[in-house]
Amino acid sequence: MANAINWFEIPAKNFERAKTFYEKVLGIEIHIMPHPSNKYGVFPADVDGGHVGGGLVEGEGFEPSTHGSIVYLNCQPDLSVQLARVEEAGGKIVLPKTSIGGNGFMAHIIDTEGNRVALHSMK
Repeated sequence: MANAINWFEIPAKNFERAKTFYEKVLGIEIHIMPHPSNKYGVFPADVDGGHVGGGLVEGEGFEPSTHGSIVYLNCQPDLSVQLARVEEAGGKIVLPKTSIGGNGFMAHIIDTEGNRVALHSMK
């Protein structure tokens, strides 16, 4: 097993609002993926190369939450860049950039949908 996680999904109440938030904060493009019953978008990732990927999803049974598992989004080389965009994009910083020793730095945010998500980088 190369990774403990191979896919994640972040729930959204308003797909377009959430898509805009993550694209602005991370400086990426979320690609729309056809789905039979949900609105679905895919974060960029080299999943064929063994890297972890994930999706953004609006649909029945997908409820945003500040409780439970936390997804750590890769913000290399320095999460300060993405963290500076959070509030302007409609989110909230709940834990500022914090050292986690030899594992780099993290910050916790609340996205536009009410999910607690973490940002991670080595600097």
